[in-house]
Amino acid sequence: MDNPFKPQKSRSPRAGRLLAIDAWIDSTLYEAGFAAREFWEDLTIFFRRFRFSGWRRGVIELLSEGFTLGVAGSVVMLALALPAFEETHGDWRAQDDFAVTFTDRYGNEIGQRGIIQRDSVPVDEMPDHVIKAVLATEDRRFFEHYGIDFPGLIRAMSENVRANSVVQGGSSITQQLAKNLFLTNERTVERKIKEAFLAVWLEMNLSKKEILQLYLDRAYMGGGTFGIAAAADFYFGKTVKDLNLAEAAMLAGLFKAPAKYAPHINLPAARARANVVLTNLVHSGFMTEGQVLSARLRPAGIVDRGDLNSPDYFLDWAFEEVKRVAARSGVHSMVARTTIDMNIQRAAEESLEFHLRQHGKEYRVTEGAVVVLENNGAVRAIVGGRDYGTSQFNRATRALRQAGSSFKPYVYATAMENGFKPDSKISDGPITWNGWSPQNYSRRYSGRTNLTTALVKSVNTVPVRLAKDHLGVKPIVEMAHAMGVESPLEVFKTTVLGTSGMTVMDQATGYGTFASGGFAGLRHGITQLLTHSGEIIYDWQRDAPAPKRVLSEQALVAMNSILVQIPEWGTARRAALPGIRSAGKTGTTQSYRDAWYVGFTGNYTAAVWLGNDDFSPTNDMTGGSLPAMIWQRLMAYAHQNIDLKPIPGIENPFVDPKVIAEAEKKKAGEAAQEASTPAIERPPVLSSTTTRVLRQMSETFRSAPVIEAPAEPETLSAVSSPKL
Repeated sequence: MDNPFKPQKSRSPRAGRLLAIDAWIDSTLYEAGFAAREFWEDLTIFFRRFRFSGWRRGVIELLSEGFTLGVAGSVVMLALALPAFEETHGDWRAQDDFAVTFTDRYGNEIGQRGIIQRDSVPVDEMPDHVIKAVLATEDRRFFEHYGIDFPGLIRAMSENVRANSVVQGGSSITQQLAKNLFLTNERTVERKIKEAFLAVWLEMNLSKKEILQLYLDRAYMGGGTFGIAAAADFYFGKTVKDLNLAEAAMLAGLFKAPAKYAPHINLPAARARANVVLTNLVHSGFMTEGQVLSARLRPAGIVDRGDLNSPDYFLDWAFEEVKRVAARSGVHSMVARTTIDMNIQRAAEESLEFHLRQHGKEYRVTEGAVVVLENNGAVRAIVGGRDYGTSQFNRATRALRQAGSSFKPYVYATAMENGFKPDSKISDGPITWNGWSPQNYSRRYSGRTNLTTALVKSVNTVPVRLAKDHLGVKPIVEMAHAMGVESPLEVFKTTVLGTSGMTVMDQATGYGTFASGGFAGLRHGITQLLTHSGEIIYDWQRDAPAPKRVLSEQALVAMNSILVQIPEWGTARRAALPGIRSAGKTGTTQSYRDAWYVGFTGNYTAAVWLGNDDFSPTNDMTGGSLPAMIWQRLMAYAHQNIDLKPIPGIENPFVDPKVIAEAEKKKAGEAAQEASTPAIERPPVLSSTTTRVLRQMSETFRSAPVIEAPAEPETLSAVSSPKL
């Protein structure tokens, strides 16, 4: 047993060091805590001096809440600003690099685009009354504000309220320039927010003189002219340096309403507007009544330009094509020979406007777009909207709208390339794909049906089943891109029913593959680019890539044999041409927001879209109604006095009486089948919460399925499950 009184061995040096470290940590933590408590107590005592009561406390609370809201608002403003600033990426001054004179397919001049800096008259060299007339009408406080004129905005709002209409605009010159350079004319809150941020960005990056110069050079002035220098030459046959006060006032009145006040269209209205500009000069203090009296008494006259109607939407698109193909040439001023046929262009414009005037209110539709291609790929017409002066946004080449059932031919073309035939049988029955259960609008199913009947009747379950069980979505999207669709398409299950956005040009190009014999890469709008001395810079036949076959002969014949039946006994009977065989497909999207008809003959392919810029629903308008009627009127004109060519795979370009008899027989049989087939029970009405969720998802992704009726008139789908 150990002796307790025996001296113990001393601890090792290592143990001593560890004990010392432990003691140091304990003491340090204790002292730190003690110091923190002392600091907090001192801080509390200090801030007690700032305690307020009564009205002072209310002021402090308001300031505190204001600071909090200001921080939160700054975060929100930053989130809104980022998308706007993305618009500034790239060379947004690139338009200055080219000046192009355009001719139609027959060599007649049809307009100009672009501007070279030496052709632009510097602001310092313009007459004083020209600058004053523009500022007095568009932005009196231009040199005082920083992009957004809040007093001017309030003044304009009060004047509009007093007049109970829009009589003054609140946008500054900087805001208008931001819209012209980076944005579109769509009337949305998002666009106005971007416009405000971009106006501030322009003020930060450019001087006031540069902003004014760009505004005067880039604004659309009617008659196919851009910029005040071009407008002075077009309307008065003189340079902007030689304009008198009456002429300057007339031009200053064009900036916000060039179509309404263009003097070559409505000279009395232009003179009345110029008189308003003269009044603005007096009210703004820039001139006296005595100084403007002479211009009131002797209003401006104009140069007679005849009945000139430039195809401005086509020219905008063709100008982008010129910049693309001539980027490496080093030439900046040139003549572009285009493919446009002005007779077909006018027919397309007339058909669209005629039917919208006749039926626009009935269907609650305000806008449309048309593209016409000859089957050799030449773009013969582009209508990007009803009125270029009102809106220069090209709905034919820039607007992405859901394609609806007009997308289905891409699905069936993929199927034909994978061994299916027009008489191949597929089940038309209920189907669920990862929670998504598309249905036919009639809520009826036909059981096993062949692909011809499924496409002609626009059955929805069949293309979905093809994609789910046999093809997959990715090969379908790849097929659409191979056929000429340039818009990005979602690789998503609802894509097979046309929920991805596409342009009218996409549709015309894609269907043009069926009309051209299965070849893609034919579309073109420029045949030649030449210098003013005649040197050829670019020739389409010489320099364009060779077209490539994307549809086999078997698949092409199979598809065209089905598509020609749709105007005969399917959903597009209103598109049938008298005596001429045609093919095509209708499309209608959810809530009737978009309606399409895309069709072709052996000679031409045309795509028609109708809808509203704000994505509001139409009044039950389907692709088989107004779009098909517009297509029919246009194509009936285009096929007058020409040699009719057969559709590839269809021997006769003329309608055979036997075909009509067969179509009538099929229609009668389908009617009898519809009458004998019991309708399935409709799904229960969705709750308000589910309906709201579906609406939000549709607005965000534009991906709710689109489905049509089995026969004329074409109508929409019902979605049995909110899961997309």
